[in-house]
Amino acid sequence: MTDASVLWYANRATGAVCLVLFTVVVLLGVAVRLRTHLPGLPRFGTVSLHRTISLSATAFLAIHIATAVIDGYVDIGPLDVLIPFASDYQPLWLGLGTVALDLMLAVLITSLFRERLGHRTWRAVHWLAYASWPVALIHGIGTDTGTDWMLWLTVTCVAAVLTAFTIRVTQAARANRRTPATLLTAEGARP
Repeated sequence: MTDASVLWYANRATGAVCLVLFTVVVLLGVAVRLRTHLPGLPRFGTVSLHRTISLSATAFLAIHIATAVIDGYVDIGPLDVLIPFASDYQPLWLGLGTVALDLMLAVLITSLFRERLGHRTWRAVHWLAYASWPVALIHGIGTDTGTDWMLWLTVTCVAAVLTAFTIRVTQAARANRRTPATLLTAEGARP
């Protein structure tokens, strides 16, 4: 096995690991937002796990990007990593990956400065994480779903996120349907 093929396999493997880890990050983010906790963990444990896996996913993303730039199989330069759709190689698919990276960098940077920015600003920017996941997913579909296992991994991740999103939207709809009168009635007071 040559150095170039090792880099190529490392790039594909870290891309698959990123898909799984960022999917888990999204699922944990929804769990945190729903104020739920994982069995055996207090709520703050779910928040801590969300942060830890986010950082792990970011580390794998850095390796994924580095191997793509270092690998001589395709010509991807450092600017192609930061400027969307600038690459000569698969500009659409790599551009989507760049957009996802840029969105994630905004989330990461604002998370590091969360205390200084304030909760409202941080939360507004943090919503970009919900946008970056499908953009990164489409990047992956465009660049690497040529094998059955990768296709099934992608389908599984999409199903998990769609399920979590459906639960989140359903809970939000239920919460919005509750009016002050129904809250008073639920508490035993008259409307």
